[in-house]
Amino acid sequence: MNLPPSLAKRYTKETLTAMQAQRAAHEISQGPVVFQVSRLMVKFGILQQLIDSDGGLTIAEIAEKTNLSEYAVKILIEASLCIGTVLCRDDDKFVCSKMGWFLQNDTAVKVDMDFNHDVNYLGMFHLEEALLNGKPEGLRVFGSWATIYEGLSSLPRKVQESWFGFDHFYSDGAFEEAFGIVFADKPHKLLDVGGNTGKWALYCVSHDDKVEITVMDLPQQIELLKKNTAGKRGADRIHGHGCNILDSDTAFPTGFDVIWLSQFLDCFSETEITNILSRARLSMSKHTKLYIMETLWDRQRFETASYILTQTSVYFAAMANGNSKMYHSEDMIRCVERAGLTIEKIHDGVGAGHSILQCVVK
Repeated sequence: MNLPPSLAKRYTKETLTAMQAQRAAHEISQGPVVFQVSRLMVKFGILQQLIDSDGGLTIAEIAEKTNLSEYAVKILIEASLCIGTVLCRDDDKFVCSKMGWFLQNDTAVKVDMDFNHDVNYLGMFHLEEALLNGKPEGLRVFGSWATIYEGLSSLPRKVQESWFGFDHFYSDGAFEEAFGIVFADKPHKLLDVGGNTGKWALYCVSHDDKVEITVMDLPQQIELLKKNTAGKRGADRIHGHGCNILDSDTAFPTGFDVIWLSQFLDCFSETEITNILSRARLSMSKHTKLYIMETLWDRQRFETASYILTQTSVYFAAMANGNSKMYHSEDMIRCVERAGLTIEKIHDGVGAGHSILQCVVK
């Protein structure tokens, strides 16, 4: 496994002392508790109260401001002291630490916390079964679907909101840069594979008044697409193509200048990715360009992003489908080449850490 210099040092050598390593091991063993305590410090407004205070607050003052019992506040504050999200002053007042500030204010942290609490938390109990069976065994907490994608339109509302919030947060920030790359050659017809609710399609038709976009996705997702785009600018140039893309007999429609796959292939195994791309290749002419936008964990600028992405792979195993992940670039490139495509260029650093693989027929 080839790693860039930014990751190689951290992932190939010990960086902790023995005491630090022991502490880290205990943090792992207490992980579920740490997560819930920290989530409630945000939900109950304790961290925000500490941030807003002038010089900190006592236990009694926190209890009064949050309408919690002093017992509940002590449980959360004392745990948070040891977690590191709050600090204690000499006068027995508590203040928010730097870690606590990010927990309260970092939008990505909030999105990830909602996603993990609402979508993943209960299902992660079944991770062991999922890894042994190759199926999303944790998904049973919500329904009996084979994959989470089949059940998206039927998930409980809060779960659905957190799922789409997570999905859109990591894709929407890349739209502007991605548009500049994909539309550099002024394509007239674009096939958006796995386009979900149509946010990318809407962005494109609102920024190019000539492009026609066809979204290729599951029939139930096409219905969500129609509802989400109805009455919006350019919606008349957005079309749906409902199908099961995993079905090997499903052919890709032809006649497109661009085939766009954004945060889509990470939903499938390497074998499935190769099969999907092979069928896409059969629909392409020598002038067609295929773009794959993914958050490849080894091509991140900052290590924290790699950390988030590799943990997100666990969601795919336990909840989504049991056989996909956030990929290392070598794995994705291998699938592209096996499908009979060649990579013209890789655009890194798009949005919050996406890479775009620009592909053509060999």
